Amino acid sequence: MVQAFAILLACQLVGEGIVHLTGVPVPGPVLGLILLAACLWLREARFSAGRTPLAATPLAGTANGLLGHLSLLFVPAAVGVVQQGGVLARNGLPIVVALIASTVLTLAVTAAVFVWALRFVRGGDGA
Repeated sequence: MVQAFAILLACQLVGEGIVHLTGVPVPGPVLGLILLAACLWLREARFSAGRTPLAATPLAGTANGLLGHLSLLFVPAAVGVVQQGGVLARNGLPIVVALIASTVLTLAVTAAVFVWALRFVRGGDGA
């Protein structure tokens, strides 16, 4: 478990380092997650024949434990919402309009991409 946490924190540290050195406008933990996913993918591709499946690694157990307590990670966000209650009250209508508009736009773009991908996979006939 300690080894798995060390791997997770190392990936996050490398991601933060990349952001700090390059100024890339992406959060460091996101880059760390991409790095971790790439490392796991390369490991799986390299050792797929006759090796321990990825689900049996210590990282999988630790990740499942973290996912089991994922709700605890929302506590800081909830505290931020409570602290900024006045700002949210003053700007409530624009926030709600932006949320609804972005949700509708996301659904429309997702549907359009799905239809395009379906046509691409089926050879352009669309049926």
